[in-house]
Amino acid sequence: MNKRLLSLILLFAVLMSLPWLVPHCGVLALVGFVPLLWAEEMAKRLAIKRFWLCHYAAFVLWNAATTFWVCNATVGGGIFAVLANALQMSVIFGLFRFSRRHLRGVLPYLFLATMWIAWERAYFDAEISWPWLTLGNAFARSTCLIQWYEWTGSLGGSLWVWVVNLGIFGLLRSARDGSWLRLRMPVRVAAMGALTLAVLAPLATSWILYRNYQERSEAQVKVVIAQPNFDPYQKFTSMSQAEQTAVLLDLFREAEIPADKPVLLMAPETFTSDIVLNHVESSPTWQSFQYFLQDYPQADLLFGASTYRIFTQRSAPSLLARPYGDGWLESYNSAFATDHTGRSELFHKSKLVVGTEKLPYPRLFGPIDKALGGVMGRCNVQEEVSLLHCGTDIPFGCAICYESVYGEYCTEYVRKGARFMAVITNDAWWGDTPGYRQHLSYSALRAIELRRDIARCANTGISAIINQRGEILQQSNWWERETMQGEVNLNTAQTFFVRHGDVTGRACTLVFLLLAALLLVRTVLDGFRPKR
Repeated sequence: MNKRLLSLILLFAVLMSLPWLVPHCGVLALVGFVPLLWAEEMAKRLAIKRFWLCHYAAFVLWNAATTFWVCNATVGGGIFAVLANALQMSVIFGLFRFSRRHLRGVLPYLFLATMWIAWERAYFDAEISWPWLTLGNAFARSTCLIQWYEWTGSLGGSLWVWVVNLGIFGLLRSARDGSWLRLRMPVRVAAMGALTLAVLAPLATSWILYRNYQERSEAQVKVVIAQPNFDPYQKFTSMSQAEQTAVLLDLFREAEIPADKPVLLMAPETFTSDIVLNHVESSPTWQSFQYFLQDYPQADLLFGASTYRIFTQRSAPSLLARPYGDGWLESYNSAFATDHTGRSELFHKSKLVVGTEKLPYPRLFGPIDKALGGVMGRCNVQEEVSLLHCGTDIPFGCAICYESVYGEYCTEYVRKGARFMAVITNDAWWGDTPGYRQHLSYSALRAIELRRDIARCANTGISAIINQRGEILQQSNWWERETMQGEVNLNTAQTFFVRHGDVTGRACTLVFLLLAALLLVRTVLDGFRPKR
């Protein structure tokens, strides 16, 4: 491989990886694609063959550098995630290269940018969904730069990345081929002004919003977050569920729960696995919680559970049901809210992790998974989000783990009336890697998009309280048993993003479809033209 080409590929991988690995490096994404675009231009000019290997390698390096930690949970799944996600990116880039044969001027680059964002939008709802590297997520640890996500959501950040990258690349290319000097001075000034505006206008807008945003607080709720710090790989072998429950309740007692105001006690995702939904009250964990709450009548308890529903019918109730005795069993990843009266509110996770929780395309992969011994997760989902309540009159949304990655999905909680958000998760599967820090930072994006305070409870960290500007006000230490107390503000106002959804993604998808139709027509017409 040409050494210069290799250098450009490596530079792309470094520039695009740092925003996910190092705090406050999000701005590097604004120039990260320039080396790859320059490499593509060089390959076209020098007629380098099999350049697809180069851009696929570039995307593999980027994915591997930022999401290698998935291999800590599942080596096969991690390798598949890196290679498959990079392949999708490479296909998009390959289609862009194809479009350059039939479209002229800026159209191929507009096609690339809108196609990429259309793919990101579609990826949120795909059966196999891994939108971790959505370009707008590059700014998750630079939240003072993207306060305007309350209008656009994270795909507004993706659009910003492409506009600036393409603007800089266009300027460099015109300087290299001499066309820049042939332009009239007013045109050059206008071009430089437009690029400067594309870089600085979002920054200035965000800074103004950041400095002037006033935390909306119609009332407050006290939260007590317990981080029990159980190793998930030893959770079911080293300690009994009763012992784990005792540890959790001791953490709450040590926190000195206030007796004069409503308080939400929070425990992490999948804290217990002994709840059968047909008979919730027979669960030993549930009984322990109810006994504990009798001493705290002002408190509500939110906790995660791996739950099951048993069916005695002969036929399977769903494609994901597993045989269980003479009947069937369905499994869920659930969030419960309860109080001293025994009130039970339940929400089942909807956005599942492929492989560990989700069997995609069950009609296709079901027989394959059965032949392999049932290695893939088969959790059922709740089709629509529902709210839980603190007390009897304070609705809140609870995103379970992976759901906090999905911005437009989370708007449904607020549309239904959520006044603050909770996130319960268990990130220890990945070990002490960038994974859990990236996941925490995505909650900050949701806080900005929704303008809702977020209380986050993680089994091993990082637990946190995040305000409506995406600032982490308090956070726990990684892999330490501790509790954290604070207050979250209640808000009923809705942002533009909540009211109207992902306008940026829809608009880019429309433009992409129009350009795709144009490309198809031009390809057909060019096929009929006689070759010279």
